[in-house]
Amino acid sequence: MLEAIKFEHTVFALPFAYIAMVLAARGWPGWWTVGWVTAAMVGGRTCAMAANRVVDRFIDAKNPRTASRHLPSGLLGVGEMRALASAGAALMFVAAWMLNLLCFVLAPLALVFLVGYHYTKRFTWLSHWVLGFTDGIAGAGGWIAVRGAFDPPAFIIWFALTTWIGGFDLIYACQDVAVDRAQGLHSFAARFGVRAALITARVNHALTALALALLGWQLALGPIYWVGWLAVVALFAYEHSLVSPRDLSRLDVAFFNINGYIALIVLAAVVLGLR
Repeated sequence: MLEAIKFEHTVFALPFAYIAMVLAARGWPGWWTVGWVTAAMVGGRTCAMAANRVVDRFIDAKNPRTASRHLPSGLLGVGEMRALASAGAALMFVAAWMLNLLCFVLAPLALVFLVGYHYTKRFTWLSHWVLGFTDGIAGAGGWIAVRGAFDPPAFIIWFALTTWIGGFDLIYACQDVAVDRAQGLHSFAARFGVRAALITARVNHALTALALALLGWQLALGPIYWVGWLAVVALFAYEHSLVSPRDLSRLDVAFFNINGYIALIVLAAVVLGLR
């Protein structure tokens, strides 16, 4: 089941929940907050990915790249995935309740996005940014878990996550252009072409870098943060050098490895850059 929902990809959004917590607390937020935010993140992401496997099972079955996934290949049943999604949602709600009232009140809205974003590629090429916005809830949630309220830095972190994840999802979707067009799915690359998708991804990641710079300036983070910021900018440049409209062979490296490094570097830069 962990393999089916790509549990290891939690590394993309979870560090940003921690980043938001550390910044909101201006230091260590306490084991209670860290523990329940981690539980909320694991539960929310488990719900989202299990729901994705159920919602997309027929699409996956027609795509050679995804036909071997657990539901199309029969390794797991739909009922099992639905039960896993329900358990993840329940864990998220319990964790939100244990954090504070605002987290709990907003949990149903988060659930709408966690489950609903899977359907957006059926009718709009804006689905990449809906995914980014949904993952951005991690940053906003980490902030309000500590403060019990929204403040401007929470929205900056949310924007940074929206553009970062929207950008690398644009890259990831480039490998499925032919299949998306055949199935009537609305990825940006299927609508406007691979070259346009890669250019738009670069713009998104430039906006991410600007948002992270604004975050560091607004919260007066120290020199180590800016060293980390430069490393992230360099990784963005390297990520985009790995793919081109004529060569997507290194797309997995660009998508999985580089973005995992980026999340962890930003977390380390924030923790070490506080003063």
